[in-house]
Amino acid sequence: MSTLDFTQARNRLLQILRTKSVFYGDFTLASGAKSTYYIDCRLTTLDAEAAALVGQVMYSLIAKRARELGVTVTGVGGLTMGADPIALATGMHSFRENPSVPLQPFVVRKAPKSHGQTKLIEGNFKSGDKVVVIDDVVTKGDSTIAAIEAVRREGGDVAFAAVLVDRQQGGREKIEALGYTVISAFTKDDLLAK
Repeated sequence: MSTLDFTQARNRLLQILRTKSVFYGDFTLASGAKSTYYIDCRLTTLDAEAAALVGQVMYSLIAKRARELGVTVTGVGGLTMGADPIALATGMHSFRENPSVPLQPFVVRKAPKSHGQTKLIEGNFKSGDKVVVIDDVVTKGDSTIAAIEAVRREGGDVAFAAVLVDRQQGGREKIEALGYTVISAFTKDDLLAK
């Protein structure tokens, strides 16, 4: 893939999301709410071309917000499974951009592992790390909040949250009410625009 600037990468990623990840019909969301459209980001985040774009776009947004806040972030991750490919793609892109201090991806389990080290968070995460919690889609905010709470229980410091798509249904506001800034690459309006 040729090198794209941020705007080109974001535009191409938006095109892929609209083509692969937006469905119209009658759906029940994880939150229990009914919707006439469904956004399945995994069809995009697990696509080879799109994953590279996701990494570039999310890393750029995270690096910009970290600079604005004056914080140094060491890792990215969120609740499995929506956050997993985004965290990995972002970490990989961060290595290409800054190999001396890449963002380390991690995965927050829905429940602690029942054997071995009984970890709740897998990957390169340790107590004291300042991290960004990632999610693919934020609707009511519950998955993102669950990941934030898990990171905090394990001794992590959450700098802010970054989501691929904000469905604009109150989730961002709910997370921000807890004191965490939320940035998003796209909104529902971006994806549904004709």
